Amino acid sequence: MAQGNPILPTPGGIQDPVSDDVPGECEIGFSCPARYNASAILFDNLENGNALRRAVISEAGPLTYRELCAYAGKAGQALASLGLERGERILLFLDDTQAYPAFLFGAIRAGFVPVLVNTLTPPDLLNYYLQDAGARALVVDASLAPQITDTAVAGTKLRTIISVGEAAALPAGITVHEAENLLAGFPDNLLCADTHRDDMAFWMYSSGSTGRPKGIVHLQPDMAYTARSFGHHILRLEPDDICFSVPKIFFAYGLGNTLTFPFSVGASSLVHAGRPDPASVFEAIARHRPSVFFGLPTLYTALAKAPEAKEADLSSLRLCLSAAEVLSNEVAASWKSLSGLDIVEGLGSTEMLHIYLSNTAAERRSGSAGRRVPGYEVRLLDKDGEEVADDQEGILWVRGQSSAPLYWNRPDKTAETMRGDWIYTGDRFRRDRDGFHYFRGRADDLIKVSGQWVYPLEVELCIADHPSVREVAVMGVELPDRRMVLRAYVVALDGAADKERLAAELQAYVKTTLLPYKYPREIEFLDELPKTGTGKIDRQALLRRGSDITPAQDASP
Repeated sequence: MAQGNPILPTPGGIQDPVSDDVPGECEIGFSCPARYNASAILFDNLENGNALRRAVISEAGPLTYRELCAYAGKAGQALASLGLERGERILLFLDDTQAYPAFLFGAIRAGFVPVLVNTLTPPDLLNYYLQDAGARALVVDASLAPQITDTAVAGTKLRTIISVGEAAALPAGITVHEAENLLAGFPDNLLCADTHRDDMAFWMYSSGSTGRPKGIVHLQPDMAYTARSFGHHILRLEPDDICFSVPKIFFAYGLGNTLTFPFSVGASSLVHAGRPDPASVFEAIARHRPSVFFGLPTLYTALAKAPEAKEADLSSLRLCLSAAEVLSNEVAASWKSLSGLDIVEGLGSTEMLHIYLSNTAAERRSGSAGRRVPGYEVRLLDKDGEEVADDQEGILWVRGQSSAPLYWNRPDKTAETMRGDWIYTGDRFRRDRDGFHYFRGRADDLIKVSGQWVYPLEVELCIADHPSVREVAVMGVELPDRRMVLRAYVVALDGAADKERLAAELQAYVKTTLLPYKYPREIEFLDELPKTGTGKIDRQALLRRGSDITPAQDASP
């Protein structure tokens, strides 16, 4: 892309923003005018004949597009009344309710930059987010207010909190407004800020698994681009569809599933607050009858093996999707036996905002992340930067016009990941002759066991297919004598099983299914695997655990 208008402000500079003379047209026919605001995803429905259609379905009842736009209009004006300047960041510490799209799109339409924050964020990390973003305002669900402690606000610029619902005591010295009372004083017709397509629209933060979380900046057209690429070409939603994404809105995957894609076609979104336990998820599906369901491998595992699964009514579903991690064959088969549907797998990232590799309902390969989504370019390169042939492994690079241009105030990490207009993912893949991509782990997770190289992911997928295993994570760990071994963290399907016998059985299974040297020398049985706020297995938490290891029964090297 050519140089053009900079993002305001520009910490550490920005690489290649879109200029006025580059409309962004590509194979998906996407074109964005110079003046554009991301709230069009919602507000265009007022002009497209969808005003009276249901936009959001929740436990509080449905909201039409007209009602949700009115809510967002009031929210945007309420935020503007706080004396904030154009481009200021506003933390959204919200669960998935009607308030989320209202404050998200209201803030963007008013010219502010909402920052989507994980609902499991502890006070010390909230403090980091507030300081990093320089936020003077925060919107919080009353249920999450106890996490906003003196520790969370110490040394920050925070001056105003808007509470959705009546919140418990909040730190002194900060003005607190209850959203219902504040918004009642404003009209619902919010004029759209005159934003440029190179302006920031919103931020998300990385999980921080490899250091401090990084503020991932997205621009005004990015949501619309994902709607035109993944939404149009893979989901093919119709206005009568109801989307249900269990992954939350603060997660890039959940944002697209819950808001971008259904709103872009005038469809409906089912929002589900609280912990997504299997019973509540099955109840929501039976009650509200969504047609498109979005999950993660860990969620499908929990659902397929939950006692409620036997009586679950999944007849409304026509499409089920998964992303973020590799889905085991055993879980995919279990879900199909329940729903009659294959799970469509894909791969995306917060940096790209959504999915850029995907299978489809019509064409899929078990265990693959799929083929390139129209609108994105992908390539596999070796360590010398050369393209690899089909059926060879390489590091995945991706580019497309929804790509984040930078990490906020992190020029070192920006330079490491955003290389020109390409994103270096650090993920190893193999591509078959038909263009399907198979994840082979991270570029840096190959370990040597007994003098031979092993990919932990290969062993993890093998153990996951064992009928006695509910969940598993496999990682390389260093012993006191500096040797590396594979350790498997296992959740058994039968919690009362003989763990010593099962450990030996799993080791033998790996030896016979793969190769003898690849078996995990150590197995630890847990009641459940720790999860991140986005539903992925929290591997850093596992590595921090103390070692209470069930000894292996096979002492071979």
